[in-house]
Amino acid sequence: MTSNMFPPAIIFILGSFLIPFLKGKTKSIYMLLIPVVAFYVLLNIPQGNIWTFEFWGYELILGRIDKLSLVFGYIFTIMAFLGVLFALKVKDDLQNVSAIVYAGATLGVVLAGDFLSLYLFWEVMAVSSTFLIIASRTPESRKAGMRYILVHLIGGLFLLAGIVLYTQKTGTIAFDYIGLSGIESYLIFIGIALNAAAIPLHAWLPDAYPMGTPTSTVFLSAFTTKSAVYLLIRTFPGADLLIWIGAFMVFVPIFYAVLENDIRRVLAYSLLNQIGFMLVGIGIGSQLALNGAVAHAFCHILYKGLLFMAAGSVLQMTGKIKCTEIGGLYKTMPLTCLFCIVGAASISAFPLFSGFVSKSMIVTATVNEKMVLVYLILQFASAGVFHHAGIKVPFFTFFGHDSGIRAKDPSWNMTLAMGIAAFACIFIGVFPQPLYNLLPFTVDYIPYTGAHVVGQLQLLMFGALAFALLILSGYYPPEIKSINLDVDWTYRKLGRGAYMALDIGLNAINRMSESILMTFVKGFASFFNRAAINLALFVSVNIWLVLGYRDKRLEIKKNRLYNDITKGTLPIGIGAAVAISFIIIVFILT
Repeated sequence: MTSNMFPPAIIFILGSFLIPFLKGKTKSIYMLLIPVVAFYVLLNIPQGNIWTFEFWGYELILGRIDKLSLVFGYIFTIMAFLGVLFALKVKDDLQNVSAIVYAGATLGVVLAGDFLSLYLFWEVMAVSSTFLIIASRTPESRKAGMRYILVHLIGGLFLLAGIVLYTQKTGTIAFDYIGLSGIESYLIFIGIALNAAAIPLHAWLPDAYPMGTPTSTVFLSAFTTKSAVYLLIRTFPGADLLIWIGAFMVFVPIFYAVLENDIRRVLAYSLLNQIGFMLVGIGIGSQLALNGAVAHAFCHILYKGLLFMAAGSVLQMTGKIKCTEIGGLYKTMPLTCLFCIVGAASISAFPLFSGFVSKSMIVTATVNEKMVLVYLILQFASAGVFHHAGIKVPFFTFFGHDSGIRAKDPSWNMTLAMGIAAFACIFIGVFPQPLYNLLPFTVDYIPYTGAHVVGQLQLLMFGALAFALLILSGYYPPEIKSINLDVDWTYRKLGRGAYMALDIGLNAINRMSESILMTFVKGFASFFNRAAINLALFVSVNIWLVLGYRDKRLEIKKNRLYNDITKGTLPIGIGAAVAISFIIIVFILT
């Protein structure tokens, strides 16, 4: 099946080539049109496999169009538009091009129906997102970018090894449900789980994302982890391992988020927490749970993007982003404060906000499956989310102590992008049915029941009470400048130690090998030098011998060779040649 329209991924990637050559309003309009055109294509393409062609005997599928891929395609293009709008005044072509390529590669991953196409877009996604991290052009961002790309290249190698084994086993590069049933499936699982920042493969995210620019982090928060969530839904639904990985993820990052002083690192850890909810839903594998995971990914992209926009706006206007350096900004940044509160209410799953209509589906699925322990963990995590993302982020950013900073709301494009995202968070929370209609399975779930609303409000109110009591009593962990160790410590410190050990050990071996080799080379060269001299002498003497013997030919005919030998009248060159030949043989043998 074919289509006369370009694949959305190609629209983004090819469209990025013109960006450096455009200026002013033309560039701004052009960049906004790229996601608009891609969204139009997604709205008008038929379901099925399209944009297919043969390559090395395999069928490449650039467009596997079904309800699952479409819902992720829709939200990725919407977020790409909002990200471009938020970064519209950025003059850095490196960042602009990288963001567009990154969004396009993510769409390529979501729509790919074969492993070869998937892997190519997967690697483009890793490389382009690295440039968004180093776009800050600081030593810290460059180091974080280097660690980021190394981690993702390792994940890509796991994925590639699994793909190769899977192709050999099945004879096809097409994929859908795989399940954890062999070494190839576990290798693919590890490669995808790393991009999902699944614990303990998560530390690259809070290490790298806060290093981006005020605008690039918005793109980073939306694409990589959620594309991995999509692939896990596609390939490993119902994997019990994901339930416990997800339960661990919703629990552990809360403590890091409470201790963090950097607002964007707080949001990075809360991002891990939210992915944990999605992994639990994928691991349960029921239709309600999978619908909940997809819906939560959709809503999360919007409200997490909104929160990173609010944080980026503060950083853009004040140059500061740490809790100890900001505060009291509600006085002069009222719109940014309002939008941040909307994002905080959404991530906390307040009724009438988007997080409520998606997260409650996953929690209800645990009840339906009688997973009491997982249910309790999710409830504790919900209170923790409200504590660190719902209260801490807006409180310490816009209220708390007065830092004396009097920055204004950001430019119109940044404010408009936040406004659109905030409106979407409220609209989905009030009218969830349009989102439910996009989900891969039929939805008969009703979020606004008395039990759901009252139970969630009780949870949130007690969380707010606990925060207030901790603040008033002085027991709340103080916001201080600190470094919190995560599992990235292992490859930061042990990696450096391993490098030093290898440097000392291998360089010592290198010097020893060089010494031995140079001694051998010198001796070999000296041997050939002497051998060449002796060979030249040998050849020249024998030529003399032959010439001398030629002059004696008539005499030999007359007197016979025997007489010459007995009388000692042979040419002297014969004796010299025999002596030199003997010397050369002795030299070679010794």
